[in-house]
Amino acid sequence: MWTNEPRSLPDWIEDAYEILVPEIEDGEGGLSQEQAYDRLLAHDTFPSEPADAEYAVERLLDSGWFYEVDGALRVTDPDP
Repeated sequence: MWTNEPRSLPDWIEDAYEILVPEIEDGEGGLSQEQAYDRLLAHDTFPSEPADAEYAVERLLDSGWFYEVDGALRVTDPDP
């Protein structure tokens, strides 16, 4: 069934979004996926497994929270 309601992600993936948004918006060209993984793994509140970082970024891309241009992650709907 189709719905216009936004799909929610698990809290730990939404936490990854909150960690990465300032990093992406502060950079002039966004972040590569590898840079995003590194930022997540360096953050003290994010799980320390590389597979978790990769999974979180993939879910954020697949869910439309991020998009990718020329290998750089961008925020789909940044806060004004």
